[in-house]
This record gives sequence, structure tokens and C-alpha cells, in this order.
Amino acid sequence: MTQPRGSGSNSPAVSASLSGAVDLSAVKARAEAAARQASQGGAGGQATNGAAGGNVIDVTETTFQAEVVERSLRQLVVVDLWADWCGPCKQLGPVLEKLAGESNGAWVLAKVDVDVNPRISQLFGVQSIPTVIAIAGGQPVDAFSGALPEPQIRQWLSQLLDALRDKLPGIQAAQQGGAQPEEPQDPRFAEAENAFAQGDYAAAKAAYQRILDSEPNNEQAKAALTQVEFAERAANVDPSVVAKADEDPNDLDAQLSAADVEVARGEVEQGFARLIAAIRRTSGSDRDRVREHLVGLFELFDPADERVAKARRDLASALF
Repeated sequence: MTQPRGSGSNSPAVSASLSGAVDLSAVKARAEAAARQASQGGAGGQATNGAAGGNVIDVTETTFQAEVVERSLRQLVVVDLWADWCGPCKQLGPVLEKLAGESNGAWVLAKVDVDVNPRISQLFGVQSIPTVIAIAGGQPVDAFSGALPEPQIRQWLSQLLDALRDKLPGIQAAQQGGAQPEEPQDPRFAEAENAFAQGDYAAAKAAYQRILDSEPNNEQAKAALTQVEFAERAANVDPSVVAKADEDPNDLDAQLSAADVEVARGEVEQGFARLIAAIRRTSGSDRDRVREHLVGLFELFDPADERVAKARRDLASALF
């Protein structure tokens, strides 16, 4: 997704370990279908309010997948990372809550107490608070740190909403003054996604496999199963393998595992480049093994992703 104009901050990377925000294809594909329906005047995503009927919700590590990642597939989610001891947080929070209340559901404010939910701040690589991160389509698109004045925040939000209007049906519905009916959620996918959010990879895989057993050509389930299998593989790798791979470029097992770690924590280009370098150094069955691993990583992303397109060009150059 093209990053909209905003604060100019670098968007934090999101790993697959907690949120599944690296293109969890099942939920992303469903949201894209809803957006297409909305653009054609049919049933689309709903500009829903937060959990108690408001536009402000408290989010925990347990609810992050549903309340931030999946919600961001139909409307903009602004994540406010704060703590009770943080003075600037107490200045910024009421401003964000006021603006969320005025939004008519075009966006929702997700408040995260970093002391209670440290893994969420670690997920974004946050160094200081308050930090505010805009999430759309399951990915961070912009961010800022510090207690900015209200006019500047209004401008930031306005630019985001303008840039994302055609991508998120919830923004369209809110700005048109009415909500569109939300697409019913397939309970089979809900079961799998909930298991994935809880880190129960075996249950998630089994749920997706049951869908494929009855619908072998269900591309949504195939893509989601690939995501879950990767997340499970990456979760079982010791991150220190990256240093090991750097020390010994000829250790193929380390190179493959290190690439998984890098992709999982958002260092996608670095992971791809590592494997392409290994392909250049190898031949025969070793080269085939690395190439197959790299192609498997490509399947985690949209084929139109520029990182994948570049890596495919580099791969072709390495092979020929």
C-alpha cells in the first residue's frame, strides 16, 4: 500500500509473530472483496464504531488481531501507545479521543497501555511514547511520536483519510453519512483466524485444512495456510541464527533460518537478499534448495509487492 502523506515518519515494521499483520491473506482477501462490492454499490464493509458503541477502544495483546488488524481492513485504525506515568500521553490522549468522536466512524482509536501489553510496543519497535501509528489494510502506513497540537493531528488524519478513501469502505460509508451492511464473516475462517491470533498454529492449520478438504480450490484458505505455516516455522527459530549465518555464509541451514527470522520481523528485503546471495554462491541441489525456500517466501506477499518484484528480478539474474 502506498504510504499517504503525513508526519513523514518511517512506518514501523510489523512482524507476523503477534498480529499476523504481514498480509494474513485470508482476512485481507475478504476485505478486498468487500471493498470491490462497496465500489459497485453492493454490500461492503461497515464503518463500525468501537466495542461499547464508541470510536475509542482499549486493545490488549489478546484482542489486537481482531480489533486492530482485521478492523483495519475496512476502516482506518489509529493506535495510541501510552502509559499511565507518561505526561505527554495524558495531553495527547484526550485530543485523539475527541477527534475520534467526531469522525462518524471513518476511523477508530485503539488505545494500548504499553505497561500492560509490552509485546505490542515491541511489535512496532517503539522507542518512546506517546507514539501513534495509523494502520490500514493490516499494515502500518504512517506514524508520529510526541504530543502534537490538535491542528497538526487534524491535518495528519485528513491526509490519511483522503489517501485511503478508495481503499477502505468504512471511510467511504462514514463520509457519505451512512453505514453499509457488513459482509457476514465465514465462521470457518473466524475459527482459524482466532486460533492464529492466540498463537495456536496447529489449530489454525487444521481449520484451514478442513476448508481445503471441502473446497480444494479455495485460494483464500491456501494463502492463509501458507502464512500460518511460515509463522509457525519462524516462531521456532532462535533469532541468534542471524549472527550465525552472518559468520558462516556457507551454512545453508543457518541462511534459510536467518531469512525466515528477518522476514518475520519485517526486514523483508534483507531476508530476500540473503537468499539471493546464497543462490549465487551455490550450485546443484543446494542452489535448488535455497531457490525453493525463497520462492516459498514470495508466496507470503502480494505478487505486486515491489519487494517481491525486485527479488524476482534479482533471482533471475543470479540464476542466469
